[in-house]
Amino acid sequence: MMLLLVPALMFGLPWWTLVSAPTGGSGALFWIGTAICVAGAVCLPLAMFLGHGPAQSDPAVIVGDTLLGVVWVVFSWSVIGVFARGALAVAGVDGAQIVAVGVLVTSAVLIGWGVYEARRVPRVRTVDVAIRGLAEGLDGLRVVVVTDTHYAALNRQRWSERVVEVVNAQRPDIACHAGDLADGSVAKRQAQVDPLGKVEAPLGRFYITGNHEYFGDAQGWIDYMASLGWQPLHNQHSVLTRDGDRLVIAGIDDPTGVGLPGHGPDLPAALTGAPDVPVILLAHQPKQILDSAAAGVALQISGHTHGGQIWPFHYLVRLDQPVVAGLSRHANNTQLYTSRGTGFWGPQLRVFAPSEITVLVLHPER
Repeated sequence: MMLLLVPALMFGLPWWTLVSAPTGGSGALFWIGTAICVAGAVCLPLAMFLGHGPAQSDPAVIVGDTLLGVVWVVFSWSVIGVFARGALAVAGVDGAQIVAVGVLVTSAVLIGWGVYEARRVPRVRTVDVAIRGLAEGLDGLRVVVVTDTHYAALNRQRWSERVVEVVNAQRPDIACHAGDLADGSVAKRQAQVDPLGKVEAPLGRFYITGNHEYFGDAQGWIDYMASLGWQPLHNQHSVLTRDGDRLVIAGIDDPTGVGLPGHGPDLPAALTGAPDVPVILLAHQPKQILDSAAAGVALQISGHTHGGQIWPFHYLVRLDQPVVAGLSRHANNTQLYTSRGTGFWGPQLRVFAPSEITVLVLHPER
């Protein structure tokens, strides 16, 4: 039932704002607009089922996800249009046509811009992070983070190659992928992932699973990333040394992994045997910070939120996660860096939530 009610609402409000109210419920534009909205409301759940259901049809994924992104933008601005029309009515102005034009133009501009923002190579975001107890020999250590690449139905192999070029240009000491590598099997997506094998980081390349790996073949991706020279941190840690000074980098599974035998986050196991030096933890979801802070982790690196990806979705993300993006400080002096993600999931749109390749430059806390 929800599969029918949600599309009806998502298309119903734009229909009223853009079609019914400004046309008075009659004329050619009314019937054309109504036909488009009805077709969209039928097509969206059908395409999503064919794409993300048992059939796993890539063409259906592209159609359904694109339609979802477009209607979300139009719906969001139609909501704003309702309030704008109410304000105009208070002022004694019949604003139906004014609001319809405003919503249509704004939505069209944001959709076009959002596609560009999603498909471009992310800009580099450099953040200095002061770590308590970090040895002086590790001052200036460069940790480059990519996450939420979501290689999927749209072939982004060339985009992947360009991302790797940008990552290598940052001269990382450590490279990290914080999960949600791909949507789909290794067989279907490996060509897009292969360029990651060319990432250069002398102290190591580390990868953890996100929730989307557990929607598909998590163990297959763990094995494949290992074959590319990345070290999967499956509730494990590694001790890194530079100039005789040490740092621990650890990683835990995404919480959704509990449904797969042998998987699921286990921070005590990940830190067993770790020396008493600062710990950098890869944990896909920001809300895993509660356990990280309790364990005295110095810095948790997460993704998952996409920064909301398409405004105003970040308000809904915030209901589930403590942080949507950026560097934040939590209990026991534990810090959390939440990336907005390097790619996109589903709709090839990013609106007011730009993608990023992150360079975390570590310094001793003074």
